Amino acid sequence: MNPERIFEAFPAPSYRGAQEQALRDIRDAFASGNDVVLVRAPTGSGKSLLARAVAGCARRVDDADPSDPTGAYYTTPQVSQLDDVAADDLLADLNVIRGKSNYSCILPEERNTPVNQAPCVRERGYDCSVKHRCPYFSDRAIASNRSIAAMTLAYFMQTAGSEVFRKRDVVVVDEAHGLAEWAEMYATIQLGPRTVPFWDDLRVPEIDSLERAVRYAENLAQTCGRRKDDLLGQDSLSPGEVRERDRLQELIGELDWFVSDYRDPQSPTTWLVDQSEPSRARADERDEDDDPAGGPLTIKPMSPEKYLRHTVWDRGNKFALLSATILNKEAFCRQVGLDPDDVALVDVEHTFPVENRPLYDVTQGKMTYEHRDETTPKIARTIVRLMQHHPDEKGLIHAHSYDIQERLADMLSDFGVGDRVRTHDRDGRDAALDAWKASDDPDVFLSVKMEEALDLKGDLCRWQVLCKAPFLNTGDSRVAHRLEEGQWAWYYRTALRTVIQGCGRVVRAPDDHGATYLADSSLLDLFERARTDMPDWFEAQVTRMGEPDLPSFQPTSALADQHGATGRGTQTETTDSSRERSRYQRSRGSSSSSSSSSPLADVWDTDG
Repeated sequence: MNPERIFEAFPAPSYRGAQEQALRDIRDAFASGNDVVLVRAPTGSGKSLLARAVAGCARRVDDADPSDPTGAYYTTPQVSQLDDVAADDLLADLNVIRGKSNYSCILPEERNTPVNQAPCVRERGYDCSVKHRCPYFSDRAIASNRSIAAMTLAYFMQTAGSEVFRKRDVVVVDEAHGLAEWAEMYATIQLGPRTVPFWDDLRVPEIDSLERAVRYAENLAQTCGRRKDDLLGQDSLSPGEVRERDRLQELIGELDWFVSDYRDPQSPTTWLVDQSEPSRARADERDEDDDPAGGPLTIKPMSPEKYLRHTVWDRGNKFALLSATILNKEAFCRQVGLDPDDVALVDVEHTFPVENRPLYDVTQGKMTYEHRDETTPKIARTIVRLMQHHPDEKGLIHAHSYDIQERLADMLSDFGVGDRVRTHDRDGRDAALDAWKASDDPDVFLSVKMEEALDLKGDLCRWQVLCKAPFLNTGDSRVAHRLEEGQWAWYYRTALRTVIQGCGRVVRAPDDHGATYLADSSLLDLFERARTDMPDWFEAQVTRMGEPDLPSFQPTSALADQHGATGRGTQTETTDSSRERSRYQRSRGSSSSSSSSSPLADVWDTDG
């Protein structure tokens, strides 16, 4: 790697904000001998451009010995982030490769067939006459031979050990704050009717220990191997059989990894096993002499350092990890298996005026499960008042869960403002989002899990509401295990990270502006508990948080823009000094009583 090339590798014709200083700091961090550099860059600071500059510092083929890794990988967990990279003319030399299922076969009779189910994978010895033009293999060949290959983190991890995508000199991970959680998710093994093709043929015992789970995994891997070999022995497979074969191969790899990691005395990974109740039909089928029947299994790793070493850290010589929300360097490094002393941290200044990104306290009570019936109607009424306050501006509601989304949609419809409200389901979320963004109407979008990787610049959205503090589900065994060990700082830090990410959706440039309204009072408690992990630029937002001057509840006024009325934007909201003293600030002096109680009492939630 040659860090001195970082400025010439920067793809934009000029710098904005603190980019030039950031490049200088990143260059110095690598030049000082650090193999890993964390770049903490606020939302909207142009992380993708910084990432391209770092990737451009990778060793070139002309400067390398035959055995030296060259080139760079750019990877991100977010598919939408990769889409943005692919569409950015400044990043045209990041050669994007996606999984086979994202490409269609180009044979005339197979136009609607994804490449992972095409004749070349269905028929033994198939000689494809157009393989040289196949979109997947073409993109793969280009990405593997060019200096910068771009892919999702999932694809990057899946290609560990590949002869095509070998070790490179530099690896850049964008949106890296959730690297540990993504690795845990990818390494989790789901065993049930949707993931095991022959689940109904299996006899599943009750799993009462990790050792028994390992023995069951070994037996299941052998069974999967036999069924896969039977499929491989056939001359031709149907698309369904191809999916089964590929899933069996994937499942064998997952089970083998679990068994080998558990048996490795040097592995730092802790494994947890959850088992659901068996279906009534399965329980009724067993003979009296059989062991008790068990249901679907989930095998989960905790802090899978070994998995990350194989899939990430062994894939490059130098690493740049970029995010707005790596809140605690030491904690992040421990989670991903890095020594904090060997990692440099570069902080990029936030150059967006704090008055352009205000937070407003409109809290209506707690949204924990036991308080939700009481609080949700109050939040729905507040949303109507906000719609009145922003009659000609688009709004985004972060509903946190589909349960909350459905409740709010029903209540807003009952209030008579449903014509201005849009929702989405699990399958149609991207299409619904794109339609809302493309519309010129000042509609309000009730979203679920859209706090990250969403660029709502300018008039795409001028205001948003956080309906619930995004605490992790304490019903998840991994979360419960950590809390039993007293890892409350991690718990609050994770929620704060999501809040900060969410707040960044509506302000994307120094001259952009947008308001964020906090509706769940648990968010104020979160700010108190996680204050030491707040970036200075976000703490400035929290410190000046006030209460907005909203109109009284009149649903008909929420639709006034349709009759030619002009709404008030975020720049004309009250700045009265009494309102600038936020409820958060006023509560700081009396926070000791809540802090002394069990933290779980304030955040318990099991519906996700």
